[in-house]
Amino acid sequence: MTKTELARKLAKQAGLTLKDAQAAVNSLFDARPGKGIIAVELDAGRKVTIPGFGVFKTASRKARTGINPKTGQKMNIAAKKYPVFKAGKTLKERVAK
Repeated sequence: MTKTELARKLAKQAGLTLKDAQAAVNSLFDARPGKGIIAVELDAGRKVTIPGFGVFKTASRKARTGINPKTGQKMNIAAKKYPVFKAGKTLKERVAK
């Protein structure tokens, strides 16, 4: 499902105009810097919890040494943060049926 399809379903189910539904979807899921409620919260180091659905949060990878597959040389890989979604119990149970 694309963001456009999600907006169409939201508009129909919530009785919104398509324009309002698209604005709502974009305000939640836009990943551009400074945009999107979820991304902004993750940037600030906060988690976003939606009861019954799941939790969006960040996790960290430690710095490590890797091997360049082309040259075989060792290289340093910097530490970094990455986004994680953990499905909630209700969502897991629903999908498992």
